[in-house]
Amino acid sequence: MTTFRCRVAEWRSSSLRRATSWVPQWFPKTAVVSGPQEAAMAFPHLQQPSFLLASLKADSINKPFAQRCQDLVKVIEDFPAKELHAIFPWLVESIFGSLDGVLVGWNLRYLQGRMSPVEYSIAMEFLDPGGPMMKLVYKLQAEDYKFDFPVSYLPGPVKASIQERVLPDSPLYHNKVQFPPTGGLGLNLALNPFEYYMFFFALSLITQKPLPGALHIRTSDCAYFILVDRYLSWFLPTEGSVLPPLSSSPGGPSPSPAPRTPAMPFASYGLHHTSLLKRHISHQTSVNADPASHEIWRSETLLQVFVEMWLHHYSLEMYQKMQSPHAKESFTPTEEHVLVVRLLLKHLHAFSNSLKPEQVSPSAHSHATSPLEEFKRAAVPRFVQQKLYLFLQHCFGHWPLDASFRAVLEMWLSYLQPWRYAPEKQAQTSDCQPRCVSERWAPFVQENLLMYTKLFVGFLSRALRTDLVSPKNALMVFRVAKVFAQPNLAEMIQKGEQLFLEPELVIPHRQHRLFTAPPFTGSFLSTWPPAVTDTSFKVKSHVYSLEGQDCKYTPMFGPEVRTLVLRLAQLITQAKQTAKSISDQCGENTPGRPFLSWLGFCSTDTNGCYPANDLDEMGQDSVRKTDEYLEKALEYLCQMFRLSEAQLAQLTLALGTTQDENGKKQLPDCIVGEDGLILTPLGRYQIINGLRRFDIEYQGDLELQPIRSYEIASLVRMLFRLSSAINHRFAGRMAALCSRADFLGSFCRYHLMEPGLTGRHLLSPVARGSTVSRARGPRLSLRFLGSYRTLLSLLLAFFVASLFCVGPLACALLLVLGYLLYAVAMTLLTERSKLHQL
Repeated sequence: MTTFRCRVAEWRSSSLRRATSWVPQWFPKTAVVSGPQEAAMAFPHLQQPSFLLASLKADSINKPFAQRCQDLVKVIEDFPAKELHAIFPWLVESIFGSLDGVLVGWNLRYLQGRMSPVEYSIAMEFLDPGGPMMKLVYKLQAEDYKFDFPVSYLPGPVKASIQERVLPDSPLYHNKVQFPPTGGLGLNLALNPFEYYMFFFALSLITQKPLPGALHIRTSDCAYFILVDRYLSWFLPTEGSVLPPLSSSPGGPSPSPAPRTPAMPFASYGLHHTSLLKRHISHQTSVNADPASHEIWRSETLLQVFVEMWLHHYSLEMYQKMQSPHAKESFTPTEEHVLVVRLLLKHLHAFSNSLKPEQVSPSAHSHATSPLEEFKRAAVPRFVQQKLYLFLQHCFGHWPLDASFRAVLEMWLSYLQPWRYAPEKQAQTSDCQPRCVSERWAPFVQENLLMYTKLFVGFLSRALRTDLVSPKNALMVFRVAKVFAQPNLAEMIQKGEQLFLEPELVIPHRQHRLFTAPPFTGSFLSTWPPAVTDTSFKVKSHVYSLEGQDCKYTPMFGPEVRTLVLRLAQLITQAKQTAKSISDQCGENTPGRPFLSWLGFCSTDTNGCYPANDLDEMGQDSVRKTDEYLEKALEYLCQMFRLSEAQLAQLTLALGTTQDENGKKQLPDCIVGEDGLILTPLGRYQIINGLRRFDIEYQGDLELQPIRSYEIASLVRMLFRLSSAINHRFAGRMAALCSRADFLGSFCRYHLMEPGLTGRHLLSPVARGSTVSRARGPRLSLRFLGSYRTLLSLLLAFFVASLFCVGPLACALLLVLGYLLYAVAMTLLTERSKLHQL
């Protein structure tokens, strides 16, 4: 570190000599100055490149990670803000990576304590909310430095709005848009240090590409996920108030980090009023901020940045366009992205629920409350609700139909249950019954009605297209049914729907948006709009603000959704029967099969297995879990929608879940067309859910079937050429032997003749009527020698024989003799079975 300081000191003295010894000829002599500050002011266009930045860049290549962080800590403590501001953009990019994803930075999303304990500990200490990096941010914040952030890397709707010269609705962007100079390229945001740092931190979750070997990394153990949790706990505290910024020097006064750009009032967050939204950027105005707002400006900024960068990728207009089947996806979130958003939602619920009971009531608005209390009350409805709704709608409609949807599902269910994160915990009943949802949460349910109802319908549509025999899919259905079946929740949702469907008597048609659109003027602590006591008005405002004035609402407890629930109940019943059938079939086929198949005495055909689920991978325990999940899910659905057992029994029989005479599953429901079988909608449901299937068999020339995974490709091809040459050379003699009526003829027919297509089971009724038996002549097949199983069986036989002191030649003779005895027995049995058939 001493060497580093010496290099910086030498650079300072040399740069000052150069700045004061050289003066342009056209510059007045009276302007010559001798001090470093005067030199910098006199020659702003001749500022030297930062030697500090160049030195740190060189050290980032040559020094180990721990040493680099130690140097950075000393630099942040010793150097003034004037020199630190030059390294700040580079330092932020070197930590979080570049916005284009080329530079990965410290790779926080994949840095884990158990894999790299030293690097993990150093990084977490450096980036902690009370660590050196935040000290640097506050040091620069006190000097009112600004840093350019390119608009092109903002989320799609925000970028499009700014490029069209329309100011986005979020106060985060107000008074920050910078137009490019003449000939300049691109628009920029002028951000203060705290905003700049948080923009990069939040966007690194999206811009950084996943590493090839990062598929099995647990997100909750990574440094990025834990840092998000620490920042939320620090800036959105559930107890006490937000901690003040740390002092930049020991014993010195704490710098004032409040931004010079005043904050916007809470009443203006989440606005959608047309006249306010369509404000031209050139008319950006500032408002007079109350000094008390400085208490929580960092909390406000952090939440806005997280919501904008992680959720604001879909606007209402874009969402409506995405309903078209020809629309292309603009942004696809990852499972890691969804897990981080869920962490944000859980913490926001805990943050909002930390209000004291006397502060929750509407009358508390009229009393003097702290900015933090106002912020807690406004955080979820003003910041999160609309953007989260559009985000979830996109995920429900475009996420793949696989088990990874569990992350989206749990994020949704976490938002729907704020009572889980309330400080007061209800005592669990002795009979382990679900807890009753208190009436205290009725306003939340009503003001988030679409989150419950429309997304529930979206989940039903997904569930009807998934394989419910899979334990993972069955678990998701069980989770949703269990949450919605909590006592009193269904009644709250029903009450909310009744309030929305009430006829409008006094409320004008265009007044829905005005409820959420108070004026933009006023201070941060401006008076809240008067409390609206009309609950129906609140519910209508919520629906119209999220779906638009022309939305068509489908009641969750109406006949259309009830029909979908009945269909899901039918599929659950069928999936239970299918899981039991698979379990029984696997139990019958498994004992003794592996050993016989390895010896070649058992067929290797796998057509008898159901490939559409993961029961085989998880064993009998998964069958039990699937049955348990589906049983409880069906019970919860019956409770919610008041379905009777008689209704379920009647619909199950109508769907055709009975078995045929042989105890095997029937074919999927289909009709016969000109070109063969055509699946009906019912047949598609049966195949998707693994209820029925077609038996697929290879019915061509067995010698020409595709090479299997258990065969050696090159050896199979060589044996095919050899057998083809033998068959071509001795075709006449083999035909003569097979035509004999004695035992030798039967023996040759057993080995050289292939069963014709007449003995095979053809499924297509069209093919069944038009196919003509094509019996092939006698031929020799050596393909069985190209199987790994056959070769390993032979090696095992020779190895066992060597243990008994039997040589290779004698062992080979014994194998041939044993096979001849087996072939004679099989020939006699085959001839006897033919006589019985005649």
